[in-house]
Amino acid sequence: MSLSMRQTVHYMLLGAGLGGAAVVGFFYKARFFSRLLEQTTSDEVLFHVNTGARLIALTIDDGPHPDLTPGILDTLAAYGVPATFFVIGSRVPGNEALLARIVREGHELGNHLMSDARSIALNPDEFARQLATAHALIAPFGLVRWFRPGSGWYNARMLEQIRPYGYRCVIGSVYPYDAQIHAVEFASRYILGNVQPGAIIILHDGKAERQATPDILQRVLPALQARGYRFVTLSDLVKSARRAGS
Repeated sequence: MSLSMRQTVHYMLLGAGLGGAAVVGFFYKARFFSRLLEQTTSDEVLFHVNTGARLIALTIDDGPHPDLTPGILDTLAAYGVPATFFVIGSRVPGNEALLARIVREGHELGNHLMSDARSIALNPDEFARQLATAHALIAPFGLVRWFRPGSGWYNARMLEQIRPYGYRCVIGSVYPYDAQIHAVEFASRYILGNVQPGAIIILHDGKAERQATPDILQRVLPALQARGYRFVTLSDLVKSARRAGS
């Protein structure tokens, strides 16, 4: 992490009433466990794609939201960027038009269960219930290929339970902590400083404090496009890597 980024993290969270030591501890602990998980994980779980092409995938968790999702979609449309939306099933009723718009505008859908909670804490029966209920709500709008567990943690039993749906579990490789640190500057700098070919970026929808997501996108999308990166859906990112390896 560069000196300027360390300063950004320190001052933003110190201003929120947290000490510098707590900030550094949180940041490095989160990155350490994320990398450890990727190194020891099953090949069934996608963190990033190995490719020399300047392709990246953008994923948006926790929607739809009647006030927030339209702004995200408008920004994506302005830059011609497709994304993969990980939908919370309980947020589909009443927002069907938004789901239809997501698919109509070239984005794809993933299953993020029924609530914004730690999926790994669910017992097997509750996990199965939420998985099936969310699938039934999301699938009428388009093909659902992907599953992302709440809070990013999973185990072998969960991977077994998603197989009958034809899902692949995806975590991601560039997580700017936007669900914890509600700061456009930090999230934007984090993304721009960590993206590599084949990266999977995670951002959030679904809550009022995440109204900054369109602002983050306004900063990072043109900047990454200016570097020669092209955004694709998760499915297209994986397909591109397969074609390159064939």
